[in-house]
Amino acid sequence: MVANPYDVVVVGGGAAGLSAALVLGRARRRVAVVDSGEPRNAPAAHMQGFLSRDGMAPSALLAAGREEVVRYGVDLIEGRVTHVATGFEVHLADGTILAARRLLFATGVVDEVPDIPGIADRWGRDLLHCPYCHGWEVRGQPLGVIGAAPASADYALLLRQWSDDVTFFSHTYALARDERERLEARGIIVVLGDVVRLVIDDDRLMGVELIDGRTYPRSAVFVRPVIRPRADGLLTGLGCHVGGDGFVTTDATGLTSVPGVWAAGNVADARAQVITAAGEGSTAAIAINADLVVDDVERVLASRA
Repeated sequence: MVANPYDVVVVGGGAAGLSAALVLGRARRRVAVVDSGEPRNAPAAHMQGFLSRDGMAPSALLAAGREEVVRYGVDLIEGRVTHVATGFEVHLADGTILAARRLLFATGVVDEVPDIPGIADRWGRDLLHCPYCHGWEVRGQPLGVIGAAPASADYALLLRQWSDDVTFFSHTYALARDERERLEARGIIVVLGDVVRLVIDDDRLMGVELIDGRTYPRSAVFVRPVIRPRADGLLTGLGCHVGGDGFVTTDATGLTSVPGVWAAGNVADARAQVITAAGEGSTAAIAINADLVVDDVERVLASRA
């Protein structure tokens, strides 16, 4: 074991990780946050739905969070965790080894989107993934939904709340008859056929082009991405149980099946928005500190035996 271990090493410095670090730092715990600088919402210009921070740039939120946690002695370490050895030795890509009494993974997820020309360049701008994050900003405009991931039809039904003009492009999605009936009942136009590209003019999304040459004018397009947890290999390497959806299973505090290992935010909760992730980080931190208190007491009692 490396000398002088941290009480907690937090892997991931987004909303969940920084929120946890803030609570733990204020609890006078020795904490390190390791972050590789790849936030999921980096392409987005604004962050919505976060009470008191609505419209704030995601980068500004993280900058404010980092400034807050260092006031309480939290160490911010730029790097990438490659693996965690027995005894919670956290190995970084540059050879640094951090020892920890407890671990919190807050590494988020990776969004997998259809391989369609134009999508990567427009991601987070007018190619969007979350109606609750972006629906208000494109309300009332002609919108599209590209079917690719499971439940894409339900996604389109939800998006209809923000606009009367929604078109569902089936693309690779196998649309069932009852799903089509539900879409049409909601006033959503259904277009069958593969999407070949997003039509861009003067750095603006103008429409969606299908393989047969048809083009449908749209101001914004939504895609339900396939979401993959970013730290699944690290968590499974520690022996954490993973559910059928590919996400680590936790209790209400974020504790995994491995004692001493917690997970918070999108890495454990695919539905978590920024404000949710921050709350889950706080919840995990309180549980971790309580667990450390128990450990502190047991160590003293054992030394007296």
